[in-house]
Amino acid sequence: MKKYFYPLVENPYRKKDITEGIKVLKTGKLTIGPRTDIFQREFSKKIKTKNSLLVNSGSSANLLALQCLINPYRKKRLKKGDEVLIPALCWSTSLWPIIQSGLKPKFVDIDIKTLNFNLSELEKKISKKTKAILVVHVLGNCPDMDLLVKIKKKYNLILIEDTCESLGTKYRNKYLGTFGEFSSFSFYTSHQISSGEGGMICCKSSEDYEIIKSLRAHGWSRGLKKENKIAKLNKHLDKKFIFYNSGFNLRPTDIAAAIGYSQFKDIDKFINIRSNNRKKILECFAKSKKIKKKLKILEQGRNIKPSWFGLPIIGQKDFNKKLFIKKIEQKGIETRPIISGNFLRQPAIKKYKLISKNKMKNAEYVSNKGFFIGLQTKKIKKKSLNKLIKSIEDSL
Repeated sequence: MKKYFYPLVENPYRKKDITEGIKVLKTGKLTIGPRTDIFQREFSKKIKTKNSLLVNSGSSANLLALQCLINPYRKKRLKKGDEVLIPALCWSTSLWPIIQSGLKPKFVDIDIKTLNFNLSELEKKISKKTKAILVVHVLGNCPDMDLLVKIKKKYNLILIEDTCESLGTKYRNKYLGTFGEFSSFSFYTSHQISSGEGGMICCKSSEDYEIIKSLRAHGWSRGLKKENKIAKLNKHLDKKFIFYNSGFNLRPTDIAAAIGYSQFKDIDKFINIRSNNRKKILECFAKSKKIKKKLKILEQGRNIKPSWFGLPIIGQKDFNKKLFIKKIEQKGIETRPIISGNFLRQPAIKKYKLISKNKMKNAEYVSNKGFFIGLQTKKIKKKSLNKLIKSIEDSL
């Protein structure tokens, strides 16, 4: 692998995180267990959400949210062909659970200032078939949540928050992931905290929580509030092996839970370090006439206290992104697209015949001109900062 002096992410694991994982290894009980319970409970307590379930990835969290919405045990479930609004600037596993659940995605363009939903466009896309909104909180930023919640209530829609990139961000002092009926979080290596692989799904309703809990583990009745009631109704079956629902195996390991919880306890510290690193980089950008002329940095929105994931950058109209990326990668700065760019460009969209007739003007512009660089959870050194700025200037 190519060695970067400024990678998207450095090794995020501290000695104490690894020690917590080793403690679990030494018990010989590596599957879902007591550390998972602790992490789930403390996550709910801090984020102020009613129900949290640890899963093996943020992608699985999205899948469980959509599968819950169509589940026959849900009183108000969605039907095949019901529409779910989703931004064109999204991740693969924000989109595919909609399709895998028999629902119809309807793409909406983004606001170039926030990289999130263009809310006026979103409202125009609502039809009688529209039943849900899946908002993707991009890289620590979010749309106007007051307006989004107002639209949700006006049309009686379900809100799913993909908060995988924005753990710790607050809107009007309320954490993202607590506005909708469902929310997902990711603990992949480059995210605000990491457990290697891992994620969390949160929901407001106890009915949804019980469905998700069963779906997470094979469709078992194990651990459900009505486990004993189900057993009494199925006396001919072994109580430990009653398959009450459809299901997957999306459980985490207790090793991941131990590492993830160790990091979660220091989330505020990580947020501050990333924020300070960003501030230092932007101060240097502001002093460079060349950078100011060619590149635009995503600013935080109103009423938002961000938990930054990375540093999204968008070039001006005359910016040659392909050439620029080639140059700075050669100089040792790792880059990547903003999420996946305009997802309607991806070959799977054509293969599955999901092409939208509407042109996603802003999402397309971000694909053509946008990229992001990392923000580390360790304080940036002056030498590295100076080299970063010079490398960017020399590549413009």
